[in-house]
Amino acid sequence: MASSKEEVTLLGAKESPFVCRVKIALNLKGVEYKYVEEDLLNKSELLLKYNPIYKKVPVFVHNGKPIAESLLIVEYIDDAWKHNPILPSDPYQRALARFWSKFIDDKVVVPARKAVFTVDEKEREENAEESLKGLQFLENEIKDKKFFGGEEIGLVDIAAVFIAFWIPMFQQIAGLELFTSHKFPKLYKWGQELINHPVVKESLPPRDPTFAFFKGRYESLFASK
Repeated sequence: MASSKEEVTLLGAKESPFVCRVKIALNLKGVEYKYVEEDLLNKSELLLKYNPIYKKVPVFVHNGKPIAESLLIVEYIDDAWKHNPILPSDPYQRALARFWSKFIDDKVVVPARKAVFTVDEKEREENAEESLKGLQFLENEIKDKKFFGGEEIGLVDIAAVFIAFWIPMFQQIAGLELFTSHKFPKLYKWGQELINHPVVKESLPPRDPTFAFFKGRYESLFASK
């Protein structure tokens, strides 16, 4: 089992939903870590050293060994610190958790971001439609459970924090209706449970500056159109 005295560092950007995933996992486990804020417009030598391929955050460094990609990092944290498990112990349930986590990235996160931060109107509409389809699958999957992991937060919930916290901001910025209590009542209820969970709440970035950051990106994108 990993020791709490080991060297744990997270390179991140405070507005990133992917960095937030790692923070949630670390906070669920009660792991102490050093956080290093990165300026992605002026990337540090440390970031380029530890993630030379993608040059993106998050990067998790454990005893000098770097790991990139948020879902891989969360799984690593779950393996390294066994208490407060994030993935189910049953192999089939673990496989399902991985499936839905990847589904969230492929079918919700990517198209939802493109629906907001794409200039071409047709492409925006197509991506909005794809993200709505993805959200409907998740609405059917959550059923009447408190969390995707049951009574406790699991991998799928951590992956889906983008839906609960970031999509409401994005749709407000762009004037879209993607994730609403009317369209997805069960998923919306889940989202409220998630962002009000004490561990998640302490892991989320402050809403107002995060909203301002993405609103600025949105306005800059369309100002240059």
